[in-house]
Amino acid sequence: METLTDVLLVTANVGSLFNNLGEIQSEWLQELYKTIHCHKPQFIALHFQEVGGKDYMVNMGHAENFFRCIESSEEMKDYDRVCIYVDSQFQAEDVFTALGSMYFIHKTLKNIYQYDFNVKEFKAVSGQNRYVGSLDRVTTVEKEKFVKNFWPDFKWSRKGFMRTRWIIHNQGFDLVNVHLFHDASNLTACEASPSIYSANRKNALRYVINRISDSRYTSLPFFLFGDFNFRLDTLSLVQHLSTTADVQTVKKDSSNVVEKIICEEKDNHHQVLLHIEEKLFAYLNQAYFREENVPSLLKYDKEVAAFQDVIREEDIKFPPSYPYSEEYTKPTQYMNTRCPAWCDRILMSHTAGEFIHRGDHDEKSIVYNTLGSNVCMGDHKPVFLFFSLKTNGH
Repeated sequence: METLTDVLLVTANVGSLFNNLGEIQSEWLQELYKTIHCHKPQFIALHFQEVGGKDYMVNMGHAENFFRCIESSEEMKDYDRVCIYVDSQFQAEDVFTALGSMYFIHKTLKNIYQYDFNVKEFKAVSGQNRYVGSLDRVTTVEKEKFVKNFWPDFKWSRKGFMRTRWIIHNQGFDLVNVHLFHDASNLTACEASPSIYSANRKNALRYVINRISDSRYTSLPFFLFGDFNFRLDTLSLVQHLSTTADVQTVKKDSSNVVEKIICEEKDNHHQVLLHIEEKLFAYLNQAYFREENVPSLLKYDKEVAAFQDVIREEDIKFPPSYPYSEEYTKPTQYMNTRCPAWCDRILMSHTAGEFIHRGDHDEKSIVYNTLGSNVCMGDHKPVFLFFSLKTNGH
């Protein structure tokens, strides 16, 4: 007999939550609880990246407290089984990923099992399973940090992936928390299409997919969700935005190194439409990145397409998830540090897509959206996917 299990997957880069704790954090949690209350999922997976933020040595305590806050909240009391994995051991620099994954199972969900990668068997999930610190000896999670040669030209970074494996009723799947490399310089990102950063991410994502599908374990359908740092094809986009402009490239002193790119209107006002520096992307018309323009912006979102043989995604109808202002009073405004992009995504194998229930209009439908679109959530808006999982229950 086919049964449906309601599932909520959430990805959130929480790095900026720890810069300005307090007011952002409580609003952030309210938005999460609102979404949970609205959809009433039986299984919740929360994937966090940049746990502890940039200043993780100072803030890791706050981060651990943030997880405790969620776990012990009144809103989560009907979830009687919890599995928490927080890689917070920053002292181990060569393996530290700053990833955190939390899984909540509702009391109405009976048949759920988790895989032990050590003994290679599934075990029923019970009670509160909390692993915070080093995850090296935890057998229900597999964690890997990307090796240095992925990104030889840049300094060490907290990037990697973490996987857990589940069975609900009789349907098995992997949940993989991912954090890929960012664009270090807007100017470098403009040099080629696709950019060198995009090529780095492609290598890293191919590596993750190969690792979770290799012969060490039986390969299963998977959901990959995290901060992929996917960016719009910057060079093509800048060419498009500056079609009616004069483009000036300013070089450093007498060298050949580009310091800034400035696009000015051709008319007599010479208004600056776009100003790009290493860490500045100031575009006059912010409305260009708003919801109503999503379809035309998506033409420049090309990084997932390279993987369409193995991966699919629900349709994106929400504005880019990054980089939002961290000012409490400007929840819908982008910062002018980077070109807005859909960094935060929920991707799945084609096999996983097949067991998402696609019902009639009057049934619960699939929802793919951001959390807190009108509330300051930090520089990344979390992204969630709600759906009903088709399983063969008893």
